[in-house]
Amino acid sequence: MNNTKWDELRSAMHALDRRPLWRCKDVNGHYSDGDREWFHHFRLGGYASIFYVDITAEDPAHREAIRAALKAIHLPGEETEAGFRVFGYGEKGQTLDYL
Repeated sequence: MNNTKWDELRSAMHALDRRPLWRCKDVNGHYSDGDREWFHHFRLGGYASIFYVDITAEDPAHREAIRAALKAIHLPGEETEAGFRVFGYGEKGQTLDYL
């Protein structure tokens, strides 16, 4: 995914009334601690190494707000039990759907 799309995600999650918790897995295998600060923390270090970001929904209404924001910017990802996963990279042979 390119920097423009990551910035669109960052801005969309920052604009929500209840900012969701996020965690990033880097291409080097590091899985970050949870964070709710989207404006500055999410973009620290750039986006080039983000393999995927997990976004946690707290309840059904929060899930719907996140889903609507993600659909508006059309990102590669999937819905998970805890919320959503947005992919920066796909694995070889992996088919990615869009939210």
